[in-house]
Amino acid sequence: MKSLYIRIVLVTLFIMMVSSLIAFIGSNLYYQKILKPSNDKKNTEIAHDVVDLFEAASMDDSTFFEKTAKLSYQFYITDGKGDGTFYGADFRNQTLSQGVIKDVLNGHTYHGMAEYPSTTFVTGFFSNELSNSIGVPIEIDGKSHALFMRPDIKQQFNEIHILLAVLLFLTIALSMLIVFFSTRYLVKPIRELTSATKKIAGGNYSIQLKENRQDEIGTLAKSFMSMSRQLMQVEQMRQEFVSNVSHEIQTPLSSMKGYANLLRSPTLSTEELDAYTKVIESESTRLSKVSKQLLTLASLDKDQGVIKHESVNLTGMLQTLISQTRWLWEEKDLALSLEADEVICSGNEDLLYQAFENLLSNSIKYTPPEGEIRLFLHKDQRGITFRIEDTGIGIPPEHIGKVFDRFYKVDESRSHERNSSGLGLSIVKKIILLHQGNIHVESIPDEGTAFTVTLP
Repeated sequence: MKSLYIRIVLVTLFIMMVSSLIAFIGSNLYYQKILKPSNDKKNTEIAHDVVDLFEAASMDDSTFFEKTAKLSYQFYITDGKGDGTFYGADFRNQTLSQGVIKDVLNGHTYHGMAEYPSTTFVTGFFSNELSNSIGVPIEIDGKSHALFMRPDIKQQFNEIHILLAVLLFLTIALSMLIVFFSTRYLVKPIRELTSATKKIAGGNYSIQLKENRQDEIGTLAKSFMSMSRQLMQVEQMRQEFVSNVSHEIQTPLSSMKGYANLLRSPTLSTEELDAYTKVIESESTRLSKVSKQLLTLASLDKDQGVIKHESVNLTGMLQTLISQTRWLWEEKDLALSLEADEVICSGNEDLLYQAFENLLSNSIKYTPPEGEIRLFLHKDQRGITFRIEDTGIGIPPEHIGKVFDRFYKVDESRSHERNSSGLGLSIVKKIILLHQGNIHVESIPDEGTAFTVTLP
């Protein structure tokens, strides 16, 4: 397979050749249609001027035409009876019909230049043929003769021919050199991108490309570097995710295994047996919860942007949620209030219920006894706003930006004590984003936390 470098070089050279061919054909058409009639007219006038000069000159015909031929002209003079006489450079083709000669002897002008055949790859201007000349009648020594004349192109343009040949050669040679080197310059960043792509495919995201170019290649390099950084972040998140999943699953499994081995002891008391059984049951519940949340996240990732929309009564949903969690917040003697408009939105009822349930459960979990939880639900022209405030333990400022990360826990020891997996808020944010909404958190340590959800 040809490399891009070779392809660009070949395409460029092909374009140069095609362009040269088209330019030659175009210039030839320009000569045939415009310059050839003008050239014929100009040389006809010169031929008549030569006749006038000969008639006014006081020298014999041979001397006159020899001297005039030195001015870069070719002449052929004949009376129609003999071979005639040539002056100046030889014609490449000396063929001329007797009919043309007789017509000129009869006083007519022969326009051989204008009547020269039009051929695509032959420019008549350079055809050194006797038929490609101007014929006019002339009287020499009292007898009628035919004078055929054309410019000696070789003599007139000898130096410029060399100059044009050198110019053409240098143009082609330099063009090819410039194409080779400029193409290498153009292809170099693409090769670097190809090499960087192979590195990324091999798992190496620490690459560096020049991003200072202000063209499409520079834009591509910037986009590629941005993609590389994002892939690195995704890879780090993936490794962290796998590590956290392993930790969350391994911990309860190890605990269950340890207590299961203790149950084999024949000397266990009834109290110990009951305590160990409860621990195994608790760890099983925790493991089941983690598995369920992971399946939920996987399902949300898979169905991103493709959720079933239906009419959802958010006010009624919150009232139901408060009623179903009543035993939890009454057990801690919490004061819970709801201030809500009558709000109906379009969305997935099950997912929205899960999101609001997670937020309320967190507030109940992290609010000390005799605390307060306030829920607000309002709608206006900008959309729907749900806000839940509590007087709980709060979140330190350095953790605010990470609370929605998967498996992230503000306080590992306290989270474990409260049977937290660190997935709840991740699920909440995913659900809200799937509904084209947004979620924001504000918190002051030891004073409380407020989550604000906005929906379209």
